[in-house]
Amino acid sequence: MGRLRSPHDREILRLALPALGALAAEPLYVLVDTGIVGHLGRPQLAALGLAGTVLAGAFTIFNFLTYGTTAVVARASGAGEEERAARLAAQALWVSLGIGLLLLVACEVLAGPLLRALGAHGRSGDYAATYFRIAAIGLPAALVALAGQGYLRGVSNLRRPLEIVVVANVVNAVLEVLFVYGFHWGIAGSAAGTAIAQAGMGVAFVAELLRPHADSKRPSLSAMRPMMRVGRQIFVRTAALYASFLVAASVCARMGDPQLAAHQIGSQLFFFLALILDAVAIAGQVIVGRMLGAGDPESAYASAVRMIGWSVVVGAAFAIVLLPLAHVVPRVFTSDPLVLHEAAALWPYFVLMQPLAGAVFALDGILIGAGDTSYLMWSMLAASALFITLALMALTFEWGIVGVWIALDVLIAARFAVLLVRFAGRRWAVVGWA
Repeated sequence: MGRLRSPHDREILRLALPALGALAAEPLYVLVDTGIVGHLGRPQLAALGLAGTVLAGAFTIFNFLTYGTTAVVARASGAGEEERAARLAAQALWVSLGIGLLLLVACEVLAGPLLRALGAHGRSGDYAATYFRIAAIGLPAALVALAGQGYLRGVSNLRRPLEIVVVANVVNAVLEVLFVYGFHWGIAGSAAGTAIAQAGMGVAFVAELLRPHADSKRPSLSAMRPMMRVGRQIFVRTAALYASFLVAASVCARMGDPQLAAHQIGSQLFFFLALILDAVAIAGQVIVGRMLGAGDPESAYASAVRMIGWSVVVGAAFAIVLLPLAHVVPRVFTSDPLVLHEAAALWPYFVLMQPLAGAVFALDGILIGAGDTSYLMWSMLAASALFITLALMALTFEWGIVGVWIALDVLIAARFAVLLVRFAGRRWAVVGWA
């Protein structure tokens, strides 16, 4: 990492730690649901697994509401355009609310056909539909919360989102226990508790989005345009990444249940570690956007180099700790000998990608902060196309789960190569609001 100390370290740490707290708190919704619903019975837990996966996918796909808002607000804030940043806050509210309401209508109309297409049937299918329809009511508020976090990150206030998300998680846990075990509402009580907690969280973020002074807070297509451009490109980039892991799971499913189960363990561990690495990426979005907005590309570049270094160090630490645990960690999730065998086979490829993944996440956040999202979109599409080709070859030529995870390593390496070239060329370091 070069020097052991840097003037940028304090700022990176100040932003990354609360970001990490908020990122870690968000999955607790599903974890609490799982713990409470799991005691109701196997059909209810299976229903939650199906309905919860679809709802979680919505949050993943629409995370551009956070990242796109952070990018444009950080640049406006750095450029001293405080009134413009306030207008962007209001526009983020209208965009997220509009998308959330459309998504709610779509979920309620398509709940039955969608869940049946994913394999819902019998009692578990009925429970899944019940949970899905009730929990979907919280989607508009949840998307507003995504936009609210994006705005507050953009103005370098990461403590407030952490406070709101933590309180919402506590309220969710209390309500679920009350509704499920106190009122005996079953899985419907779990969904209702989540929807109510999300509604409260949404109200808190609405207050934050409307708090700053702006000459006009009415919906405006021209004011939304910078945010929508960035958001559209991040949406495509995220969808391509999501599709890559979907293809990986589909290929493993065609290989057999042991391969699919082992892949589930590896992929969920990957996403868990990604939460930690993503905290530095969020700091990158904020710092780089603000510094470029203030017309200081040299400081933006210097802080970005430091963030890449920290991410690689954290990823390398993960690799060092996890490498000798190939026959230990998977046993937390299963005792099936065939699954453990496949998990041990993929383990070196999962572990050794971590330092490179750290660099990729950091570069991703830096370029999002710079608003260089068009490049991110096209480079992600190219890397995903390469991965899908290799994954299908692994199925055709019977390379097994090792072939799939080598393809995932190639995906990460390809992203690192194309992002590093862009970063080194500094074409992303465009200063000022425009």
